[in-house]
Amino acid sequence: MSNDSVSQSGTAEDAIYHSVKQDPFIVDIEQKALDNAHLMNDTVRNFVWQGITVVVKDHKTKEPKTILENVEGSIEAGEICALMGPSGCGKTTLLNVLARRDVSSGAKIDGSAVVNGNNPSLGAFRRLTSYVEQDDALIGSLTVRETMHFAARLAHKNTLAKTERMRRIDGLIESFGLRQQANSIIGTPIRKGISGGQKRRVSVASQLITAPKILFLDEPTSGLDSAASFEVISFVKEVAKRNNLIVIASIHQPSTSTFQLFDKLLLLSGGKSHYFGSVHGVESQFESMGYPIPLHTNPAEFLLELMNIDFASHQEAASGRLQEIQQSWVKSPKAIELSAHVDAAMTREEPLPDTKPSKRNFPIILMTLVHRSFIKSYRDVVAYGIRVAMYTGLAIMMGTVWLRLKQDQSAIQSFTNAIFFGGAFMSFMAVAYIPSYLEDHATYVKDRANGLYGPAVFMLANFIIGLPYLFLIDVIFSVIAYWLGNFQPTAQAFFMWIMWLFLDLVAAESLVVLVSSIFPNFVISLALTAFANGLWMSVNGFMVSPKLLNVFWRYVFHYIDYQAYVFQGMMVNEFAARVYSCGSSCQCMFQTHMVDQCSFSGLAVLEQYGYKVGRTGEWAGILLAIVLGLRLLGWSALWVRK
Repeated sequence: MSNDSVSQSGTAEDAIYHSVKQDPFIVDIEQKALDNAHLMNDTVRNFVWQGITVVVKDHKTKEPKTILENVEGSIEAGEICALMGPSGCGKTTLLNVLARRDVSSGAKIDGSAVVNGNNPSLGAFRRLTSYVEQDDALIGSLTVRETMHFAARLAHKNTLAKTERMRRIDGLIESFGLRQQANSIIGTPIRKGISGGQKRRVSVASQLITAPKILFLDEPTSGLDSAASFEVISFVKEVAKRNNLIVIASIHQPSTSTFQLFDKLLLLSGGKSHYFGSVHGVESQFESMGYPIPLHTNPAEFLLELMNIDFASHQEAASGRLQEIQQSWVKSPKAIELSAHVDAAMTREEPLPDTKPSKRNFPIILMTLVHRSFIKSYRDVVAYGIRVAMYTGLAIMMGTVWLRLKQDQSAIQSFTNAIFFGGAFMSFMAVAYIPSYLEDHATYVKDRANGLYGPAVFMLANFIIGLPYLFLIDVIFSVIAYWLGNFQPTAQAFFMWIMWLFLDLVAAESLVVLVSSIFPNFVISLALTAFANGLWMSVNGFMVSPKLLNVFWRYVFHYIDYQAYVFQGMMVNEFAARVYSCGSSCQCMFQTHMVDQCSFSGLAVLEQYGYKVGRTGEWAGILLAIVLGLRLLGWSALWVRK
């Protein structure tokens, strides 16, 4: 459809759009073109790379190791190219180099990649391209449509009218065959969602919402069976052909039908190019080199077996054969023609679209992320549902174990134990938040790499969305455990207990965020968070009185232990204004001015721990500072891990 027709009045377009939506089984070709008009590439003619060489330091030998050596290629608009080779051949490294992503620490990269003969700035290049990770970094509790909706809002920062945004979303859902699954959730460990192939299609479609001209796909068929792999690549090919896009995908071992969908093939082994050209021309090329592809054989499988020498029984012979193939390719007419074409394309500059970066509207991005997290949190049982159930169970257990404690000296230790248990274990059980945060973190990494938002707004949104749920957990726990345990029965004391417990939960979740941001791995995050909580329990003042605590532990860890301030605050809240009976024998544990009344003030208990009253504001302020410090450290970890 022409640009003139696309730019006609919105009334006519809306009428067509809504008329098509009335019948979900009608596929209107003209409407599909209208819905996907934003995808049309009429500016980027080609993408060319030359002399790509990557050298890293070998971890074992400490010597330079070449990952890629003098790799070149050229892709025209509307083509889809496969980077193929055995494991460790350098295809993912090449994909990352072409996409201008980090390769590895200390890697030396030579060569160049140009778009229309131009070498655009990193920002301009990111606006022309998009990258789909190997793993589907999707939020499992969102539906397909919601995933697309939030991708569109983050990409365009509300610069698109709602009607236009919905038109684009529906167009992509239609193009990738997801109409029937539009209102189905992606899927969580507890709730079944769409299939693996459909997830991969959602991943690709959500990146196309930004209207890239060049699309990079890292192992788009990984983990899929042959049928699902074929459907993913066929949908990608259809969209690329219809909209004149350039697609570059690393791929491992495609079926024959999937392999035939690609227009071009770059065959790698040992970091060197062994073929670049049309998929249909690979058979004649290898036949000319003395390696004909047998009939009824998967060409991709045959080529990969030829390129892979890791399992060869005679390594020297296999290595020599591979070197011979590589030399034959370099001297072949196709390779010489490719080099000439690349040389010409590198110097033939054509204008690139003047794409201005979208304004980073912080409030809009923040509201979008909070909205997305809110939907996730109330649907995702793992995020807060299981935690609510766990904390409720803990409250019932605590309330019935420390049931109706008496207000006499025999219950002093029990009250102290209950206070420690309530604060420490509420903090410890924050580890249940790790899986949910790691899912959010994976989505953040993908979105940041594609230039949608940065670590500051992500960290703030994560903090905001957690507050109401943590407060709900706090209130449920306190209503059950506080009154069953017969803690100080006044409204002021009850709400003070809620405050301390809330600050405890906020600090504990901030610790989870910090550790998981530094080590985004479930097992490592779980182990380190559990260790940190064990450390905080040991030095918070309950196990050993702060007055007796070793100087090293007191000054290095006790004063930054958020559990210590929670424990102090709860102790003062419970004992400062209460009087305890010395029992029938009138043998008082603590000698105070009330000994003649066969009782003593709770202040004596606080003196034993070295706690003073009147410092509630100071302790609460320190707790807030610790929360802020943990969040800032978490932000720093995200900022450093680019």
